[in-house]
Amino acid sequence: MNASINRLKIIFMGIFAVAVVAIWGYQLFWVWPANDCAKAGGWWDSHARVCGMPIFIPSITGRPAGMSREAWSRLQAERLVQGKISADPYAPPPQTKAPQPAAKPAPSPAPAPAQAKK
Repeated sequence: MNASINRLKIIFMGIFAVAVVAIWGYQLFWVWPANDCAKAGGWWDSHARVCGMPIFIPSITGRPAGMSREAWSRLQAERLVQGKISADPYAPPPQTKAPQPAAKPAPSPAPAPAQAKK
């Protein structure tokens, strides 16, 4: 009977050790990186175990924050019709003529030297 108890004791200690290692591995490789990612303001993807950084959509689209897509589309269409923007997003901005500097006035003649009285 003593051999059976010792055998069961070793089996349960082995199961306990494997469970402890599994729990620590889960904490080390999934939970702690997810917490670090959340503290940094990122989005944790548990399937790929990747911390992604959220991107502010108006910084990509150029649309002002708080403006609806419909309002922005109408504004862009008006600008396109008025010729303020190009239909090609990669086209260079329209060239505007720089104002010409004012012409310099002609230099005034130097005053004649005063003649000394005798």
